[in-house]
Amino acid sequence: MHKNVHPGKPGEEIMNENVKIVFGLLGGLALFLYGMNGMSDALQKTAGDKMKKILSFLTKNPIMGALAGALVTAVLQSSSATTVMVIGFVSAGLMSLPQAISVIFGANIGTTMTAQLMAFKISDYIYPLIFIGFMMNFVCKKEQLKNIGLVIFSFGILFEGIEIMGSVMKPLATSAIFVDLMAKVKEIPILGVALGTIMTLVVQSSSATIAVLQNFAAQPGPDGVTSVMGLAGAIPILLGDNIGTTITALLASIGQSKNAKRTAIAHSIFNITGSVVFLCVLPFFARFVQFISPKGNEIDVISRQIANAHTTFNIVCTLVWLPLIPLMVKIVTTIIGGTEKQRDDGPVSVLEDGVIAQPAAALYLVSEELEHMAEVGSKLLTALKESFSPDKTESEAAAEQYRTYRRQAARMEEDLAAYVTKMLSSGNLTQQQSGQAAGLLYVSNNIGRIADRCEEIAGVHEKITEGGKSFSEMATGELQDCIEISRKLFDRAIRSVKDGDLDRARTVVKKKNKMRKAQKQLKRAHIARVNEGLCDASMTEDYSAIMYSLDRIVDNCVSIAEETLDHLSFVNFSEDEADEERPADIIAEIDAEETLEEHENSEPKESANDSDADGNSNTAINKATDFS
Repeated sequence: MHKNVHPGKPGEEIMNENVKIVFGLLGGLALFLYGMNGMSDALQKTAGDKMKKILSFLTKNPIMGALAGALVTAVLQSSSATTVMVIGFVSAGLMSLPQAISVIFGANIGTTMTAQLMAFKISDYIYPLIFIGFMMNFVCKKEQLKNIGLVIFSFGILFEGIEIMGSVMKPLATSAIFVDLMAKVKEIPILGVALGTIMTLVVQSSSATIAVLQNFAAQPGPDGVTSVMGLAGAIPILLGDNIGTTITALLASIGQSKNAKRTAIAHSIFNITGSVVFLCVLPFFARFVQFISPKGNEIDVISRQIANAHTTFNIVCTLVWLPLIPLMVKIVTTIIGGTEKQRDDGPVSVLEDGVIAQPAAALYLVSEELEHMAEVGSKLLTALKESFSPDKTESEAAAEQYRTYRRQAARMEEDLAAYVTKMLSSGNLTQQQSGQAAGLLYVSNNIGRIADRCEEIAGVHEKITEGGKSFSEMATGELQDCIEISRKLFDRAIRSVKDGDLDRARTVVKKKNKMRKAQKQLKRAHIARVNEGLCDASMTEDYSAIMYSLDRIVDNCVSIAEETLDHLSFVNFSEDEADEERPADIIAEIDAEETLEEHENSEPKESANDSDADGNSNTAINKATDFS
């Protein structure tokens, strides 16, 4: 016999009241975090190039750095995300420790904007916002409008999560256990600090825990009029939230550079010292917040009071610490002593996985790494040229340098490919950013192909050397000249894509046919020397193989330049500096032009082959080196 189940009996409820509260809180929190993350991603995509302009302030003076930190955090809706990004920049060596600390200070101000948004009462508008946002994202074809729709939709979802958490918290406000707990928090503020810290440690989002705090504080106590915890009880929890959020930065700094660890510790010191000071003046701080906040029933205004307390805390701490950045630097360098370790396999990689979630910043890192790779590529070509030196000692030393640069180039190409692949698969990039990432990867691939062609040339040269043979002095000079021309074309191609210089790019493209014609003339000159007994006939194939590889290098340089013509350029936050050539670049340009003028004024003899009777191929090389 089965017992009859009668609905309505307490013991037969599927879930009791406590379970409903727990799942309601978890579900509301899940919606809040989903909405927060969705809004952050959509805001980044909507901002687009504007995000790059904001980030350009990161490396300015401390005040501008703090402002940039606040703006970036307002877009990302997370101080933790900003902190992780800054730690990545510091670890990559792209930002100094004082600069990073100022940005962290600003990020703490920026994160208070979320709490200010949460204080608005928009219950009646949540579902219209969700509907409008969904329809904009679903119907609109233009990417910008779709992203704006996603911002509105996520904003609505975020507030729906808050509403759910608020509704399930109402029974807690009348619970004797929770009322007693809040009374203890008021009497012993340190308990509130501990509670707030633990909450943020668990959730990993101070914005989420502050939203929970605002909702719970807005619940009426047993009297039905005043807040269940009051502002004096809420502030210690709020201070604990600020301490708990530093854990994310500390975790992000694990395995990073010493300066990255110092940046994370500076973030912790900022929040901990501020919390201690404000805890000591808690009654005065609470009265000040009440003074600057709207007046009315406590349960109606306490959410805004908590938001204002959060903002005041971070603004005051920032104003105090900004002039003391040198002191903060001394403190953190004392805690984390020593100097940075250098990599044995070339420049330290600037690619940081923690930054991938911020596409504008990630593209900047890719551009910086690509510039380092290009520098290695230029050194690779120089070392290859010098390895052809008739002097055995110089040749061997250059060959060893070449092998070092070859390993570095291979490592950097592999790292760049893996990083860009992660970026493209993250789903955070706009169509424009995806195209830019793909273009930068294409440039990296071409540098890698140039390194491969250099390896082919080095292999041929090594085979000749091991066989006890060598090119004639004239042939060696021609090969070295051709490698140097390839290097100059490569440098110019890279510079064109770095600055988006279309004129430079067109110059490289124009040189392709001239170089090809010059190489054919050099081959004919070599045959002429063979016929005259000046060169070994058995080395003709090797000479041609090297010329073929050099021809392919020129093709790769042209491919890089063509990316510039497709309007690709490196992401550079310091736009003012991008328009100005550095002294080294100016010197290089002058050197190239002086070489050109010397060749143009030489008035070489011409024959049918554009070479003189002795097989001299200066004319061909002179024409190829014309960078006008």
